[in-house]
Amino acid sequence: MHIFDYQALKELKIDAEILSLVSEIKEYKGKQNYFINQKTAKLDKLVQIAKIQSTEASNRIEGIITTEKRLKELFEEKTTPKNRDEQEIIGYRDVLNTIHENYEHIPLKSNFILQIHKNLYKYSAEPQGGKFKMIDNIIQETDEKGKKFVRFKPLEAFLTNDAMENLCAEYEKATKLYFVEPLIAIPVFILDFLCIHPFSDGNGRISRLLTLLLLYQNGFEVGKYISLESLIEKNKDSYYFTLRASSLEWHENRNDVLFFVKYMLQIILSAYREFEERVLVMSDKKLTKAQQIKELFDNHLGKLSKSDIKKLLPGISEPMIEKTLNDLTKTGLIKKVNSGKNTAYVKFAEF
Repeated sequence: MHIFDYQALKELKIDAEILSLVSEIKEYKGKQNYFINQKTAKLDKLVQIAKIQSTEASNRIEGIITTEKRLKELFEEKTTPKNRDEQEIIGYRDVLNTIHENYEHIPLKSNFILQIHKNLYKYSAEPQGGKFKMIDNIIQETDEKGKKFVRFKPLEAFLTNDAMENLCAEYEKATKLYFVEPLIAIPVFILDFLCIHPFSDGNGRISRLLTLLLLYQNGFEVGKYISLESLIEKNKDSYYFTLRASSLEWHENRNDVLFFVKYMLQIILSAYREFEERVLVMSDKKLTKAQQIKELFDNHLGKLSKSDIKKLLPGISEPMIEKTLNDLTKTGLIKKVNSGKNTAYVKFAEF
């Protein structure tokens, strides 16, 4: 049976890469207030964009989807949900808003996690909201031939309530008594939560909401401006691979948590780097709108679509983005790749 012993985290053999990730994230945390004080109105727009992206991505990871148009209307409360997927999407929206606005007043207790889960399903007729699982569940995967197999057997249902109480208590001890680095303790908590798999449904979404809650409570607020859920979705294969690697022999207390810890640190650092990129471009008053778009390509590795640019530079209109992309393409500074819905652009030197 798994034992939650977060004092043992102080004995982990942390490699140089993880130490470097923690150090760089803390450097960005130190610059965070400077970023937040820049262009308040535009940052407010970033918050709204991140909320939509987070809600869409976290649900889409679980196969819960709607159209972009419907999602926007649901966020602007111009429509009501028309099916179960949309009911769960706006439930996630509301819980995300609660965490954004009240994270300082939400204690990490088992009963509060139950409340978050209940709120996730408050628009749904499903009776499961706010209740731990009543029957054992399994985590399945499908192989290349389409055959399903059991990837992991979570904790038995009858042990779930005590396990959640112990997990929350041990995390609190880790941060207040054991002085474990929060950037290590948070991913380990999320990993343990997912191995318990306390709910019959919604475990993945709740885990990502709890990630934001714990990061905010420890002063790492980048998830308000850059969607961590969206970054996880883009790196979904690595997400599942590291979860699988770090859950092996979890029941026997021999699992290696560092695979998942490293992955989550990379996601957080990636978010901070993107946040800095956006703030620096927005705060440079000397740059024209066209120059801001060019600056994005100068500082961005990989492809950028029109929708990517609109999200990164919310103050620039779509016609202006299209004109600038055409101009940059004609001058040979960027190259168009793919077509149709997958149309994107890369800096020519990268191609």
